[in-house]
Amino acid sequence: MNISEVAKLTGLTAKTIRFYEDKCVISPPFRAENGYRQYSEKHIDELHLIRRSRLVGFTLDESKELLDFSRDPKRRSADVKAKAEQKLVEIDEKIKELLEMKQTLEVLTKQCPGDEGANCPIIEGLCKHD
Repeated sequence: MNISEVAKLTGLTAKTIRFYEDKCVISPPFRAENGYRQYSEKHIDELHLIRRSRLVGFTLDESKELLDFSRDPKRRSADVKAKAEQKLVEIDEKIKELLEMKQTLEVLTKQCPGDEGANCPIIEGLCKHD
């Protein structure tokens, strides 16, 4: 199947698929005599795994590691679970940081009169040295 068909089936753009190929994230596709890439179901599966892992927060390198696990019949589910648990810790840390950012911004916006005057507690608060 050609790249446009693969793009439709995976929800990825042709540019993204080519990028993953260039970065050796997915298996290299077969090249026809005309030089066009020919993809198989294996590529669809690989791209689905990469796309879904990216959607849940894994980096491209981490997604490649998960793809490598998927290719390894001797993989240990404990290793895969450890990766997922580490990602959960990172996500929890990001959520905490985002909540702190939100709280700070809420305090600053509540302090700001939002009128025609130049006095702006938001600017003042952002300029503070901690």
